[in-house]
Amino acid sequence: MQNQPFPSLSSFNTTSIPSVAITGATGQLGRLLLEQLVIDVPATRVVALARDAAKAAELARHGASVRVASYDDPAALARSLVGVDRLLLISSSELGRRVAQHRNVIDAAKRSGVSLLVYTSLLHADTSPLSLASEHVETERLIRMSGLPFIILRNGWYTENYTVSIPAARANRAFLGSAGNGRISWAARADYAAAAKVALTGGVEPGTYELAGDDAGTLRDLAAEITRQTGEDIPYRDLPEAEFCGALLKGGFPAPLAAGFAAWDVDAAHGALLDESRTLSRLIGRPTTSLAESVRQALTQARFQS
Repeated sequence: MQNQPFPSLSSFNTTSIPSVAITGATGQLGRLLLEQLVIDVPATRVVALARDAAKAAELARHGASVRVASYDDPAALARSLVGVDRLLLISSSELGRRVAQHRNVIDAAKRSGVSLLVYTSLLHADTSPLSLASEHVETERLIRMSGLPFIILRNGWYTENYTVSIPAARANRAFLGSAGNGRISWAARADYAAAAKVALTGGVEPGTYELAGDDAGTLRDLAAEITRQTGEDIPYRDLPEAEFCGALLKGGFPAPLAAGFAAWDVDAAHGALLDESRTLSRLIGRPTTSLAESVRQALTQARFQS
């Protein structure tokens, strides 16, 4: 499936889409998708689901219908999906609780008559050594068992997972990690949002897609790009997993997340985040965002926030 040519979005009649909905619409991926979606789909046909009413109210500026429903509230989910034709289930951020929460969404989608379920999974979820994989694999199984037509978007690593650490790297005069020389097929979050938009608007056939950036690089490449753009000497320091976890804890990361990022870096060192199929760029009809551009955007954002 990864080798098929994908049609452009312009070849589809988006006015024929009764309604599309996004769970987790106040999250970083959800917000980006909503901004992109209302460009081609009438805002009156877009439903933004969120668990926080105050945050959800901010989404109304896009003209979308905002409905409050958490992953933990089956009744609210069912009410919120009435009239929805296509649903994007953005995976929950609550590690360890994802399967139960995703099951609630899947069940509500089935009861509400959703005709297509799109899910954001993990790159090579069925073979990935990442600790994140098991909940994605189980969710994929539940989706297949539901009988709903589905598209599973197995997303690779967001470049922002690393560029968010640029301010700390500049302050510490080193970019820390445990990924060794592992190559990572990173892409910007906006690239994955664009893929979800194509899936929701009929630009890809049902199935499972492995999505990753066009150009793989190492954390040394990232440190070199930061050095190039800032003019500061920011080397990459490869640390043992436990030491990197300790550095993340000192930087304010919650313990589970610090342990996770350190372990995922070690997995990346062994190729867990590498995919060279270029399925993502073919699906969205353009190259994925370059590392240089992602670093530039991160530096601009840091200056804006300072």
